[in-house]
Amino acid sequence: MKLVLNQLTALIVDESKWLPVAMGLALLVVAIMLYRYRQSGLPVRRLVLAAMNLFFGVMIGTMAFGHLLAVSVKLALGTLQGSIPFFYMIGTALAVPCLLLINHTRRILEPNEDHGRRTVALNAWLAITLLVLGIHNLPLATPAFFNIGYHLHSRRVVGWAIVSVAVVVNVGLFIGSLIFLASGQSFEQFSGME
Repeated sequence: MKLVLNQLTALIVDESKWLPVAMGLALLVVAIMLYRYRQSGLPVRRLVLAAMNLFFGVMIGTMAFGHLLAVSVKLALGTLQGSIPFFYMIGTALAVPCLLLINHTRRILEPNEDHGRRTVALNAWLAITLLVLGIHNLPLATPAFFNIGYHLHSRRVVGWAIVSVAVVVNVGLFIGSLIFLASGQSFEQFSGME
């Protein structure tokens, strides 16, 4: 039992594990949403926008939860180095807009609901928060820009181009996260910061 607990603890505090898990969970949640609304009669544009926003919110939200969980576990084990309030502030700063974005997805799915400004504001808030935490978060913030662009587009071909590039970027991010996972290195070692 102690071995299992030690392995679980090591898994929780290893930041290289969270992105693939977060992306997998986000994909599952989006698939469930699309299955649920498959015969709703909603315009495809609203379904796609809701899916893009839900994916981004769940992905970053899962990583924020993972960060808060890892900080709490390290704190309990006495291995946390650095400012405890700062580490909790980082997780909270990401979790709050993620929860709001996930909840906002329901407004996007309402046929007569005006969601425009809030969609842009929540995505911008989350992207800015990620970038303030470090430029190395740019790949994680990129989906927010696609979400904003998709919401603002007015031509069908532009919309499909945005969705296509967003899918390619997210697949690339997932493959990158798997490579990072397979490397067994910390983020700092992997990126050459250490």
